Amino acid sequence: MHRFRVGDGAAFPALVERHRARVFAFVLRLTQDRGRAEDVLQETWLRVVRGAAGWQPTARFTTWVYTIARNLCLDSLRRDQHRAADPLPGDPPDAGSAWSDPERGARAAELRPLLESAVAALPPEQREVFLLREVAGVPFKEIARVTGAPEPTVKSRMRYALEALRAHLGRAGVDSESPGRTAS
Repeated sequence: MHRFRVGDGAAFPALVERHRARVFAFVLRLTQDRGRAEDVLQETWLRVVRGAAGWQPTARFTTWVYTIARNLCLDSLRRDQHRAADPLPGDPPDAGSAWSDPERGARAAELRPLLESAVAALPPEQREVFLLREVAGVPFKEIARVTGAPEPTVKSRMRYALEALRAHLGRAGVDSESPGRTAS
């Protein structure tokens, strides 16, 4: 971002390439709509370009870009409060491991709809923290900056999200002792 900010146009494609998949995964899971997620992602990168000159390296670039993406998602969701949530198509960016272990891949495919349903049922504040942490890999300190919430609040939201997910999956018959297996 430092290079792009001072006029190195070749730095922007590298920046997008480095962060695109994780930002898209976050946006897709937050919006739960592929078309909307693509629009939000495009607008996110446009805002990065427009704001490059004013960007200050007081926080990590990822904090800034996730804040932009989050705010655009929230704006988009506010404009269309009453839409029905569709299931997420496709695999997350790290799903390649399922091909190397067919049994694990089968379990993952079986659990995916249950997990997506559980994540979609979380309150928005918990879902946001869960997705930033687990999908995007953002540290709690950075999540606090992105969301504007104190770090202890962010950690609490994550704890509540994990408890709610465990409960939801438990009600669906998923055994938490042995991921991927259902209780008999």
